[in-house]
Amino acid sequence: MIIKVCGMRDAQNIREVESLRPDMMGFMCWPGSKRYVSGRPGYLPDVCRVGVFVNSTADEVVQKVRELGLNRIQLHGTETPQLCRDIHKATGLPIMKAIQVDSADDFVQCSAFERADGVDMFLFDTKCSGWGGSGRSFDWSLLNSYDGSNPFILAGGIGPGAEERLAEIEHPKFRGIDLNSQFETEPGLKEINKLSVFINNIRNYEQNK
Repeated sequence: MIIKVCGMRDAQNIREVESLRPDMMGFMCWPGSKRYVSGRPGYLPDVCRVGVFVNSTADEVVQKVRELGLNRIQLHGTETPQLCRDIHKATGLPIMKAIQVDSADDFVQCSAFERADGVDMFLFDTKCSGWGGSGRSFDWSLLNSYDGSNPFILAGGIGPGAEERLAEIEHPKFRGIDLNSQFETEPGLKEINKLSVFINNIRNYEQNK
């Protein structure tokens, strides 16, 4: 299972989270976020670095890719399939497109993005007003309505106590989870002990399936 820890900013905290061996770490590149990374942190991890953007232009994304040494792009706004193509062409990086979900109908839009060059993964998050996440989970039984070809990771209020439910998800395209606000002491600062216990639990559940 892919484990992505998002909303990283503080150099020492980045080092601490990196020691837990997540597969991806996310950096908020949207100025409206409480976790916005305004400049290059004092330390960048040696894992897949994901830049999270909301309705940015291709040029803006290119600038952050260079600044943060990004390996993957996550688009979390109302970007069109054409903008996804343009950003992929400008950066050469794979794109994870976030889809906000509160009903099975929300998966209909996935097919258009699957045809967009560079979009190789989805992130399914809880639908909310505005951007930046709600800190709440949606009804995961809705995942059974997704029949697309791209794999996906799950986001939205995932925290302690969810390990067993996550391990029980058997959708063939389910690949991982995105962790953020449920493990913070303040925006952009993760509580390492809490995160460590959760990640170890997830890995133990996986091994024992």
